[in-house]
Amino acid sequence: MRAASQSLFSGLILSLFVTSSSALFAQTKIYPPSPFPDRIILGYKGAPATSQAVNWRTDSTVTKGIAAIHEADPSPDFVPNAKIVNALTQPIKLDGRQVHYHEVNFTDLKPSTQYVYRVGDGENWSEWFHFTTASDKNEPVSFLYFGDAQTEIRSLWSRAIRGAYATLPKADFMIHAGDLINRSNADHEWGEWFEAGGWINGMIPNLSTPGNHEYFKDTDNDLKVSMHWRPQFALPENGPEGLIETAYYIDYQNNRFIFLNSEEADNSIRAMNRQAEWFEDVVKNNPNRWTVVVHHHPVYSTKQGRSNDRWRRKMEPLYKKYNVDIVLQGHDHSYGRGLNMPTGESRQTPDGPIYVVSVSGPKMYDIGLQDWMDRAASNTQLYQVITVDLSKLAFKAFTVNGDLYDSFELNKDDKGKNTLVELEGTLQMKERLELPERYLKTFKEADLKHYNERFLEYKKRKGLK
Repeated sequence: MRAASQSLFSGLILSLFVTSSSALFAQTKIYPPSPFPDRIILGYKGAPATSQAVNWRTDSTVTKGIAAIHEADPSPDFVPNAKIVNALTQPIKLDGRQVHYHEVNFTDLKPSTQYVYRVGDGENWSEWFHFTTASDKNEPVSFLYFGDAQTEIRSLWSRAIRGAYATLPKADFMIHAGDLINRSNADHEWGEWFEAGGWINGMIPNLSTPGNHEYFKDTDNDLKVSMHWRPQFALPENGPEGLIETAYYIDYQNNRFIFLNSEEADNSIRAMNRQAEWFEDVVKNNPNRWTVVVHHHPVYSTKQGRSNDRWRRKMEPLYKKYNVDIVLQGHDHSYGRGLNMPTGESRQTPDGPIYVVSVSGPKMYDIGLQDWMDRAASNTQLYQVITVDLSKLAFKAFTVNGDLYDSFELNKDDKGKNTLVELEGTLQMKERLELPERYLKTFKEADLKHYNERFLEYKKRKGLK
């Protein structure tokens, strides 16, 4: 009997060891690099009307990457005539193995022109992808915006990016407002993120800003952006000193998009001040009609107790001074859209930007239903479609089911003044304000009472029953 118990115990230990080893193996080997290009993603290093950057990964056997490009042609006969461009190859050691990232910036392109390209090493090639350059005129621009993906990326976030593509397949680009993954240097999580986006990333450029989950502490206990960030993304390098490819701006068809690194700002007053000074330089002589700002930490949180007061005190006066139109954010794992105006005042003529906080992945927090919010959602995965022309910014938030959840317009007059138009008549859904199930199970009675009080106050302010 004793021998049998020992045998059972030994078998259990072996089973746990095998399970643990298998899990570790899966994490480090599930997305192994090879000579074949993967994680192909478009970005920008220069003017979107005349250039297009692309980045991809291989194993360390590929020491020289190349790309081929040609104006798109419905005939396959273009292939031998495609122009070959040498890549900048960067070796990096991740998860204990050497990998190579390759980057090409296609230049001297024609505006408003469709191109076809592929990447590889001359022997191992990707499929041919299409992209279209921006216009050099003030034409409308349409783009997708995602809040945090972060967890269960392959299984659940995938439906956000794929649903967004199905809604707007001709998007000019995609914006990610931080926390793309959960653990900054976990290669298998980045592998899930790239698998979820798949070939969409190779056809629609991505513009991202890091969140707190893209950061880690190095051996000196200093916070650093993910080792994956710069090697795998092709982003503008026009940001403030020390924040290259994590804070930057890009002009696209009469719009200036400014990406800020709120995680660095949250951890360093010096980094915050540096970004504020850089931001002011970027916007004070802005020739574009619209200004869109993107960062991870919200100026106004969707929940009490998560307010980023220092960030708000520094940046909101600048947003108002320089007429920022909309600020796209993440971090709070719920949805809120509104503006900073006293309760009771007409919100039709905003005196500052529209603030949006959104979440595209499955990790959900409880929602605070703050006074700044005009539309909210709890426990709901969303993506946003935004279209901007000379006189109007049209915003639509969709659930991952494809249902329209929120919709408004900003109409800009000849003097640059905005008027907010709520499109409540177009909404197909009532506000989803129920707490995530885990909070109903774990909230103390006082917490639940406080939430219900805020819930009733919010409904009363909005005239809801």
